[in-house]
Amino acid sequence: MDRWFKSWCVGCGKVQTVNSDRQQKASKAVSGTRRLLPGMKVGEGFTPHPFDLEFGVRTSGLIAGRHLKSGHRHDRQSTAYYGVAPSVFQSMVVRWRRTKPVGPIDVFTFVDLGAGMGRAVLLASEFPFREAVGVELHQTLAGIARKNAARWRAQGRAKAPMRVLCKDAVEFGFPRGPCVLFLFNPFGAPVLRLLLKKLASGLTKRAVKAGEVDILYVNNEHEGVLERQPGFIRLFQGEVRRSRADAIADHKILANQPDGEYATTNWEDCSIWRWSGPNKG
Repeated sequence: MDRWFKSWCVGCGKVQTVNSDRQQKASKAVSGTRRLLPGMKVGEGFTPHPFDLEFGVRTSGLIAGRHLKSGHRHDRQSTAYYGVAPSVFQSMVVRWRRTKPVGPIDVFTFVDLGAGMGRAVLLASEFPFREAVGVELHQTLAGIARKNAARWRAQGRAKAPMRVLCKDAVEFGFPRGPCVLFLFNPFGAPVLRLLLKKLASGLTKRAVKAGEVDILYVNNEHEGVLERQPGFIRLFQGEVRRSRADAIADHKILANQPDGEYATTNWEDCSIWRWSGPNKG
């Protein structure tokens, strides 16, 4: 799930929520059900991102991890939901393509682990991936993501097929062939550790060649987990800046939090990793 890192905002205090007709309408449109997840109402700080207003989709909102209970044993490791900044996502794909992947982009399946409402899947579908797949544990978020994908296709924006699965990332069966995995800090270190261990084991058993699986990690809070996992090498680590428009939008959204619980910067700490084989990394 595209989720925001948890960080206490020093000195933020409570900020008055902007209450506009546009925000009210966007808040009501987030879900087809009457009960919205906490953080999806204007009175709880909900502020639509310009991405949603431009394209008529529903990927905005900030939902704390404690409100994303699905009944799964990994619920306690869920971080907050927040859609990745479009400019950061696009910059990461550009950086990845400069790393000389094992093949052209159209042989790669894009997989967003912790897809949330699907913003990254929508953005990925604008590139000619073989397929753009979202894997989301929370049923409500997965349902919204599917509706977003349908709207995106109807607008003719998708160059790649899209699908969204309501499933735990650790239990997901990775497709054969080259894959690029996307992580926007969707879960805590224990789940990431399990995921990487299973992934490495599966790749080793299938004798997957080096370079056939890459990982794009945005807001790489648990970078150390990847550093300790044999079989992967790091190709890039650094700050990826938001565009000016995305920085303004995200600062406005985070400023409207009633409790000032989460903070933002003008960049994301990111990394890119590549499968190098079981005896390397």
